[in-house]
Amino acid sequence: MKRQILHVDVNNAFLSWSALDMLKNGSSIDIREIPAVIGGDETKRSGIVLAKSMKAKECGVKTAETIYQAKQKCPGLKIFPSNFKVYREYSNKLYYLLQEYTDKIERFSIDECFLDMSQYLMGDTLINKANEINKKVKRELGFTVNVGVAHNKLLAKMASDFTKPDRVHTLFENEIPDKMWTLPVSELFMLGKRTVPKLYNMQIKTIGDLAKTNKKILQDRFGKHGIMMWEYANGIDESEVKYIKEKPKGVGNSITLPEDVTNIEKLEEIVLALTEQVTYRLRKEKLFAKVVNVQLRNKNFVDTSHQKKLATATASTKEIFNVAKELLKQMYVKGTPIRLVGVRVDDLTDKEEIQISLFHDCHNEKQEKLDKTIDQLKEKYGYNSITRAGNMGVENLIKFRKDDVK
Repeated sequence: MKRQILHVDVNNAFLSWSALDMLKNGSSIDIREIPAVIGGDETKRSGIVLAKSMKAKECGVKTAETIYQAKQKCPGLKIFPSNFKVYREYSNKLYYLLQEYTDKIERFSIDECFLDMSQYLMGDTLINKANEINKKVKRELGFTVNVGVAHNKLLAKMASDFTKPDRVHTLFENEIPDKMWTLPVSELFMLGKRTVPKLYNMQIKTIGDLAKTNKKILQDRFGKHGIMMWEYANGIDESEVKYIKEKPKGVGNSITLPEDVTNIEKLEEIVLALTEQVTYRLRKEKLFAKVVNVQLRNKNFVDTSHQKKLATATASTKEIFNVAKELLKQMYVKGTPIRLVGVRVDDLTDKEEIQISLFHDCHNEKQEKLDKTIDQLKEKYGYNSITRAGNMGVENLIKFRKDDVK
């Protein structure tokens, strides 16, 4: 089975995160909207541009050039200092948000992460998950990301570097000739600047040229690095997502509906389907939740959410669904067209931390056995192999809106 890999890359991270921090602290100016850069001490000739706004880029300002050079190109340029404490905070916020989708996350840099989604699609598609992450980051964290969608890390990384900002791009094997081979060879991931002139001297100017070059010639000229270049040019990469197992802070899922829903019974079916996905992930992580949250977005893009703290932590689909259904009834105004529904659980704990409730009786044990049996069937035959009766009619309705992906 092919791996399902995403690469999430923050657009203009240092400038975006500085802008958000300044706005949070009372600034009336969004430095993303003016000619601005994040850079070193402008009084020193060695100070360089770490990040630039779009307006600075339009003036010709480039990352890694000196502040002096940048100001020559853009006389009205505003210079702001870096703040790596703030950057780490926003990097962590992104990481915790991504933990809602998978526990296999590699922090490739402060503003980039690889996600292995192979076991966490739960019947959905990789592209839909990429679109959801793209929108969720923007909505909840206030900055934008590019998301690369592929079957290995290399292609996902290459895809996320396509047109920016705020985009989702695929790079599957059949797309390599059109999307990757036409690029300059200098665009290939992990190709050093010193290597490019040598390849040009060999008349290798595009990634396609490199892919079609005899591998033995490259090996003789560049050794093991030549083999790697040829493999990368052909989209070959078997490296794993290197992750450190960390307990997620919350697990959630939300659905943008293909058409507005006004029927409370239909909304309950959707909440059940989402709850089943969320609790399946909970049990897979061997975690239990103490807080349940339901979110609704109406046709005017107004969000409403209610949450409830549970007396005892649980991973039971039935228990969490009953609470979610109760929250839905409390918050839903009859006749309101709903375009998005979300279910999330928080305040997660390990099983050993649970205080056994007086109400944890044989009925609960039967529910746990039922959940375990359903999970085992899903593991063996696929997530969609078995569906609870309450949401049997909702599969065709629950689909993420498929945005244009280029």
